[in-house]
Amino acid sequence: MQKKLLNNFEEIIASLFICCTLVLVVANIFLRYFVKTGIPWSEEAATACFVWSVYIGASAAYKQGQHIGIDLIVKHFSNNMRNVVQLIVHLILFFVIVFICSLSILYIKTTYIKVTPVLAVSSAYISCSIAVSFVLMAIRTIILIIKDIKMIRDLKGA
Repeated sequence: MQKKLLNNFEEIIASLFICCTLVLVVANIFLRYFVKTGIPWSEEAATACFVWSVYIGASAAYKQGQHIGIDLIVKHFSNNMRNVVQLIVHLILFFVIVFICSLSILYIKTTYIKVTPVLAVSSAYISCSIAVSFVLMAIRTIILIIKDIKMIRDLKGA
């Protein structure tokens, strides 16, 4: 059960945030049209939940290999060479992800002072979604690098 939760962590969290977004928006629409009142903070909270769902969802898509990739040349290589190229790509991606994560931390520091207009909470809580997303991507990339190394060793041993 725990392994299933860990394997689907990004999908579960992104789904929870998108469900919160949906509930807040639908509740506010219902209240505005039928009760003639609304929840003043619902749009801001829904936007924050949506931002979190997008960034965590991007991490889930990365984990599943659903981001755009170009394999036109690589697909003509042998299996061993393809695995070596894949390892190099994952290593490059890891360093890019770590770099973007460090930039996102700097961004969080700049948004810490800024508060949201209605909820009056720090914008850093929303900005943290970027760093969390890239940390999750870095973890998934490390796992992919380990798998790549194992595949290269297995092919050399065979």
